Amino acid sequence: MIQVKNLHLMHKKDLRTILDDFSFALNPGDKAVVIGEEGNGKSTLLKWLVNPALVEDYVEAEGERITGGVRIGYLPQELPEEEKGRTIYEFFCEKEEFFLQDPGELGRLAKELRLPADFYYGEQKMYTLSGGEKVKAQMARILLGKPDAFLLDEPSNDIDIDTLEWMERFISEARQPVLYISHDETLIERTANVVIHLEQIRRKTVSRHTVARMSYREYLSHRENVMDNQMQMALDERRQERIRREKLNRIMQRVEHEQNVISRQDPHGGRLLKKKMKAVKSMEKRFDKAAGQMTERPEEEEAILLRFSPDIRLPAGKTVLDFHLDALTAGKGTECAPSRVLARNIHLLVRGPEKVCMIGRNGVGKTTLLKRIAAELLPRQDIKAAYMPQNYEELLDLDKTPVDYLSKSGHKGEITKIRTWLGSMKYTADEMEHPIRELSGGQKAKIFLLKMNLSGANVLILDEPTRNFSPLSNPVIRQVLRDFGGAIISISHDRKYIGEVCETIYQLTEDGLRRVTQDDFSVK
Repeated sequence: MIQVKNLHLMHKKDLRTILDDFSFALNPGDKAVVIGEEGNGKSTLLKWLVNPALVEDYVEAEGERITGGVRIGYLPQELPEEEKGRTIYEFFCEKEEFFLQDPGELGRLAKELRLPADFYYGEQKMYTLSGGEKVKAQMARILLGKPDAFLLDEPSNDIDIDTLEWMERFISEARQPVLYISHDETLIERTANVVIHLEQIRRKTVSRHTVARMSYREYLSHRENVMDNQMQMALDERRQERIRREKLNRIMQRVEHEQNVISRQDPHGGRLLKKKMKAVKSMEKRFDKAAGQMTERPEEEEAILLRFSPDIRLPAGKTVLDFHLDALTAGKGTECAPSRVLARNIHLLVRGPEKVCMIGRNGVGKTTLLKRIAAELLPRQDIKAAYMPQNYEELLDLDKTPVDYLSKSGHKGEITKIRTWLGSMKYTADEMEHPIRELSGGQKAKIFLLKMNLSGANVLILDEPTRNFSPLSNPVIRQVLRDFGGAIISISHDRKYIGEVCETIYQLTEDGLRRVTQDDFSVK
């Protein structure tokens, strides 16, 4: 249905190969997930498939793209800039199909996505919607166009758990093929029947890709078995090679010794020793040839290296936060834009190294609440708080390089330390000098984690901390946050993060925060 032949993608700025000789066919029934570390070209691949013009500013592309007139429903990772200032109604009016739908169909789709029935006609600007509401709006518009194939870049980002479960059902049950990128391991495990793994090995100097027509769990197990078997074969062959070399050296030393001591009066014995040495040299050549054909040790992309200082500790009885709010509101509160009450009677108490997560439906005000909490905690002198927003651009200076952004003094020793940390997070030397605006979402998230680490913060305020990390990096991130000795106050819809990291879970409702257990929702 959609076919790629011999695709080669190269980054124009640092001349790094992103994909090399990549071929793939998206067939009916395929639910194909693209995985790989941050900056490995996942979004670039999807953009090129939708329209090569989307990547021509920063990528050199060679290869054949065959779509055969297929209508593609494309969900970009971020809402395009030109659409952020439009009202919801204007956003839907862009598509002719919107006017061809009967009210019943529009209502059914809104209900599925847990949106108000009149959502399509809203005068609210798109940029003011929550992250999850933006994803839902885009999915609704895509579905109204009835595409033949879906290309979805991070459809699981920012949506609430109910909508995540809808997304799982949608991908699993869609008659059309789906090619998607996601960092939600639970969604991937439940939906994917094809895995496309993009890797950058040897310090991002070599591109490698794998296409496996199997489930994600099967792929991980198969990959681990292949790697283990290859490593065992490589070690066995090298052990046998060592034994052969030791035996050969002993024979060669003995023959050389006999040649040195043989009497000149024994020419016959000398000729025999020459023949013997010739045979030994011939054997050495055979061993050299065999050594060149030995099984290579398996190469895989290294995981990121990150840990917070073990010296970070908070006393169990320390009151980190005792937050009260009569009403949580959104909007400017003017005559033209009156404020809306999102929730009432909010109370949140956090003590010691507690790890708290807030969940709730999209638009209920979780991010707004977390910003209020951050505003209260960041100025405090008795704790050291650090904040990671959902929208990284709120705090990042996009024109700076990662090194410049993280540096305080600019001293040589500090720069060296920062470069070392960035290297441990799998930045190349070139990427360290790129403006932050050119980096992927995951690479921007790494900058926040490094800044928090370097700051010595003992309270982390995190809005969707795992949303932009690959399913291969996320286990590392969860382990790092689980081992963190301070407090964490977070928002997340990542069911593995909630299950493995968070000790206390609150659901934000219109009536405030309600404590829940992991059994109250789908964390498996």
